Amino acid sequence: MKGNIIILSAPSGTGKSSIIKHLMKTRPDLDLHFSISATNRSPRKGEQHEREYYFLSDEEFRSKVEAGEFVEWQEVYDDTYYGTLMSEVKRVVDAGHTLIMDIDVMGSLDLKKRFGDDALSIFILPPSIQELEKRLHNRGTDSDDVVAMRLAKAGYEMTFAPQFDCVVVNDEFDKAAEDVADKIEAFIKK
Repeated sequence: MKGNIIILSAPSGTGKSSIIKHLMKTRPDLDLHFSISATNRSPRKGEQHEREYYFLSDEEFRSKVEAGEFVEWQEVYDDTYYGTLMSEVKRVVDAGHTLIMDIDVMGSLDLKKRFGDDALSIFILPPSIQELEKRLHNRGTDSDDVVAMRLAKAGYEMTFAPQFDCVVVNDEFDKAAEDVADKIEAFIKK
């Protein structure tokens, strides 16, 4: 493997995507290239195919699963699937870049098992469930029912934090982003 693999995971709304975007803009020295995940869900407002996700139909997603094209995939919510295509990993890592992945908790654990010490897994924690609820409501992308579902799942997902290589609490964004960058830099240098 020529490049590095960084796996970021967290409950929805914790800030992992914002941290990734921030580091990609402010830390060119880390040579971060974002892994575009595949999903069968519909795009949210402003999302584009092959930019935020590979938006696949249910049939396309199942076909790729059956063909073994995913390095990991999960049913994250009822009938809503997310996964990482092997072609996406190879595209970045074979070019010698650092692949940074924004993956759900169970998918992250699968990837860590698959790549072992060739990957760094980082779990981002919210400062509290109450703060997470506030963030989910403030981003305005989900109904109250979806927010409630995400909060219920967050409590479960946080129980897996000890299985990650390191944990960062996103209580103050700049500090959390710097902490993640330091961990990535140390991993790349080893």
